[in-house]
Amino acid sequence: MKIAVAGTGYVGLSIATLLSQKHEVVALDVIKEKVDMINNRISPIKDKYIEEYFATKDLNLVATLDYKEAFKDAKFIVISTPTNYDEIEGYFDTSSVEDVIKKVIDMNIDTTMVVKSTIPVGFIENMKKKYNIDNIMFSPEFLREGNALYDNLYPSRIIVGEKSERANEFANLLKECCLKEDVTIKFMNSTEAEAVKLFANTYLALRVSYFNELDTYAEINGLNTQDIIEGVCLDPRIGNHYNNPSFGYGGYCLPKDTKQLLANYKNIPQNLIEAIVKSNDTRKDHISNMILNKKPKVVGIYRLTMKTNSDNFRASAIQGVIERIKGKGIDVVIYEPTLNDDLFNGCKVIKDFDEFNNLIDVVVVNRIDDKVKTIQDKIYSRDLFVRD
Repeated sequence: MKIAVAGTGYVGLSIATLLSQKHEVVALDVIKEKVDMINNRISPIKDKYIEEYFATKDLNLVATLDYKEAFKDAKFIVISTPTNYDEIEGYFDTSSVEDVIKKVIDMNIDTTMVVKSTIPVGFIENMKKKYNIDNIMFSPEFLREGNALYDNLYPSRIIVGEKSERANEFANLLKECCLKEDVTIKFMNSTEAEAVKLFANTYLALRVSYFNELDTYAEINGLNTQDIIEGVCLDPRIGNHYNNPSFGYGGYCLPKDTKQLLANYKNIPQNLIEAIVKSNDTRKDHISNMILNKKPKVVGIYRLTMKTNSDNFRASAIQGVIERIKGKGIDVVIYEPTLNDDLFNGCKVIKDFDEFNNLIDVVVVNRIDDKVKTIQDKIYSRDLFVRD
């Protein structure tokens, strides 16, 4: 069958790659450079499995700038356009998703829209009422940036926000293209599925915040954080995962999803959800203070990315640390070889590591790798386990 995918970020491109193993997939984007790269089997994002599948698999995948070409005769249209959190409005900006919905309606075609973008709780029902439509449902994604296709090939679960024949068909499309044999599929109403996505990511942010605050306590009191974490995590109910301290949670999903969930709690009693959002700022304050206590003249930031083997630094926690350090009048330089610009937020960007090392007193590292280990005496990091 023909399937259209609107948006070719981590979610869209990984879904398009997955489904194009067995189906005709047309991917839509508004950026010509990305469209050309996909058609030439060059991944516009850093993802090991997408790059491998582009190089080795016979994929029935084309990309286009023309939405009519993409949507015509498509049985399903997967919407995976960005929905950034609007700090002023206190809600997700869902205009890109709604723009696709309106285009589909105007074409008057027989298709089913499946929203994969993260949306506020109640969005699908609102769209049904607003446009008097029924051919739309929500299916949350649970992907890691840099490992998006892997997480589609070996999904933790498949959730579709509808209990219907078409929902079952879409779930089976995902299942038949993955490599994991025993995949749990769960059907529910779209509003509950929207809540699942926000609550799942907020729990992950809670876990990051918990171990970060444990680390803050240990660091200030001169205790061995690693011993405490390992002792705590030997409890099988807690588990030895997602427990490596960092400068805060960041990336594309967790910061915006926690704020959106908090916005959905308007007039609903809560303490914990708000605390998770505030905890991330508190952690950045602490990290900045610990760096400033070293009395540096020039602080070096080693990579803007949150994770190893990633090229994405949207909402990375280190950016909040940079702002706080600069606010105290300290010079900051950044080593980021993936950036073409010479400046980032007013800081000099250096692509040569030796030049970078010669300028700095302290190097701030969220995730340690082999390159930075050569200047161990300058490192400030809370990466205890040398992993994400």
